[in-house]
Amino acid sequence: MDQDALIRIADALERMSPAPMSAPDFDSADAFVWHVSPDRLAPVPEVSRVKIDLLIGVDRSRDTLLKNTLQFAKGLPANNALLWGARGMGKSSLVKAVHAEVLKQGEALKVVELQREDLPSVTRLLSLLRGSQHRFLLFCDDLSFSHDDQHYKSLKAVLDGGIEGRPENVVFYATSNRRHLMPRDMIENERGSAINPSEAVEEKVSLSDRFGLWLGFHPCDQDQYLAMIRGYCDAHGVVIDDEALRAEAIEWQATRGARSGRVAWQYFVDLAGRQGVAIG
Repeated sequence: MDQDALIRIADALERMSPAPMSAPDFDSADAFVWHVSPDRLAPVPEVSRVKIDLLIGVDRSRDTLLKNTLQFAKGLPANNALLWGARGMGKSSLVKAVHAEVLKQGEALKVVELQREDLPSVTRLLSLLRGSQHRFLLFCDDLSFSHDDQHYKSLKAVLDGGIEGRPENVVFYATSNRRHLMPRDMIENERGSAINPSEAVEEKVSLSDRFGLWLGFHPCDQDQYLAMIRGYCDAHGVVIDDEALRAEAIEWQATRGARSGRVAWQYFVDLAGRQGVAIG
């Protein structure tokens, strides 16, 4: 076999099984996004987030999550956290806002965002983070599992860590619309069709039990909805009287068929745009 053929074979083998990636410069940013094919951690120079004091109606969850995160950043024991509940009520915004508040208080903490579809690669990511002197908040947004979805097995590597255990310098936060990370009808179907109903769903349902913190988010009432918008207006210098804000905001939510923090922000963006105010 000639030399050119050997080189082509070697290149093909390297593509199939690439060498382990080297750790990036973690001092270059406070936030990173994990990508695969090839494995890499991409720095995020500026994180898109809302200030923590603009998150209305989640005071208890805010205080609990901030306390847990500060403990972890200081090298103290801390729990993995599952933020679950109503859509658009600030679950992912709270995680990012808490991270910013921890940095503001002078603690060093990196956040790494992991996509749900990349969970099978999490063991490689943990191996990379384990060798660093930094502390990491590993964040997965909108986490849930459907029927025959095997990604939940990869999640156990984060929550339990296998024989090595979860790295001491990593904590895992996830958001989900489902308390047990899987549809209710899926749980009921498996219970009804299995020979041993309790064992049929125990493995998947027990995933949520592995989170030390469960923080619930519920739909906001009208007063909270209006308070969110007023907070955004005051923070960004958008001027509107209470009567006009109330009338417009209630009409806006009626056209969306829902009331939530996300709907409040969408109305505010429209209002700021109409007034020619840049919100950055």
